[in-house]
Amino acid sequence: MEQNTLQSRYQQTLDFLFAQLPMYHRVGAAAFKKDLTNTLALCAHLGNPQHQFPTIHVAGTNGKGSVSHFLAAVCQSLGLKTGLYISPHYRDFRERIKINGSYIPKQRVISFVDKNKSAIEEIQPSFFEMCVAMAFDHFAREKVDIAIIEVGLGGRLDSTNVITPLLGVITNISFDHMDMLGHTLPLIAGEKAGIIKPGIPVVIGETHPETAPVFNQKAAEQQAPITFADQELTTSIVAEATTLDTWDRTVYQIRRGNTAEYAPFEAQVAGPFQAKNVNTAAQAVAVLDQIPGFQAILQRKKVTKTAAEVFPGALAHLRELTRFQGRWQVIGTAPTILCDSAHNDAGLSSVFEKIMDAPQWQQLHIVTGFVNDKDLTKALRHFPTGAQYYFAKANIPRGLDAEILREKAAEFGLLGTAYASVPKALKAAKKAAHPDDLILVVGSIFVVAEVI
Repeated sequence: MEQNTLQSRYQQTLDFLFAQLPMYHRVGAAAFKKDLTNTLALCAHLGNPQHQFPTIHVAGTNGKGSVSHFLAAVCQSLGLKTGLYISPHYRDFRERIKINGSYIPKQRVISFVDKNKSAIEEIQPSFFEMCVAMAFDHFAREKVDIAIIEVGLGGRLDSTNVITPLLGVITNISFDHMDMLGHTLPLIAGEKAGIIKPGIPVVIGETHPETAPVFNQKAAEQQAPITFADQELTTSIVAEATTLDTWDRTVYQIRRGNTAEYAPFEAQVAGPFQAKNVNTAAQAVAVLDQIPGFQAILQRKKVTKTAAEVFPGALAHLRELTRFQGRWQVIGTAPTILCDSAHNDAGLSSVFEKIMDAPQWQQLHIVTGFVNDKDLTKALRHFPTGAQYYFAKANIPRGLDAEILREKAAEFGLLGTAYASVPKALKAAKKAAHPDDLILVVGSIFVVAEVI
């Protein structure tokens, strides 16, 4: 009875938040607040919890969620009580706020909203702004040793950008959310570079001729030490799974120049971008070990190992440590069902390049859907014409109508059937597929959320 009452109160709390606060992932740009006023006001009301624990700040177009999970796994492997804030969530709102892989308790969510309801109603933050404040409050109350904070959108004006971290990380820059961040790579990079703080080291994952000058200039202005991971390290794939059902694990080799940084190690990550993400995280770990503030945490906790020493083992146990999900994840066999949250131009390009290089499969079935503000021309050009398609609308207001998607896809030679929901589309794919076929679920995190 108590459990039912807790669940009921928790659902009532979520209903209040969903009804009162604009959610970007549900309604789109209307929920994006272009300043930090609300976040600062809400944090001030809470006693500025964001200043009560050390942080690492992670931004980027692709890979920031993966790198955030990698760094959280490293800190957990060192024995540190580690907070992790990510967005958006797949199925459970509490996925956004974790400590050592455990979701924020439902009772804590209820208590936070009950205690601060008047402030929430007065300040009228967006849903994301409220989530960030809740995460900071939870981490402070639980006295985490460190927290990994993933940027939601952009960087400069993102609600998370009220922290002063030990380290900043920017994974890469590609075209996404151009209506809010700019229509050129340098403009987008300028927004991401907004997380670079005075004197705080920053690691950039990838060197690009159009964006590197933006980062270098910003770092110089802030007198922030800057390194580009791909100029320091090279991560290569030594061995991949030879069967589809183990396709979400990979053996990596990391070198610094001609010297092996690590012996080859197997990680619970695979798929496109992940070698680059592993490379970025490895350089971030190398820099982190040199930061006095991080060394002080290890000394206080009497930790004798370095972050670099536990890095391979952390990635080997990534999913159980952090509950990492939704990225290149095998969720079924015979037929193999693979889901990936790629949704923008660069991400989808890499996914399908990888799919065509997969272990042997007979027929490819693709369950897909998009949000209604996605540039379908850029997205659909990456999809293969030889696949069998199952178009579906994600169960959110922003979900693109499946019939509209089917018609647009047909212009690219992508043929299939429209379904009323993602579960119905997946059910049809599973019914049509043979045991040695591959079913890919892709196109939007919200489509993936309905199958994992």
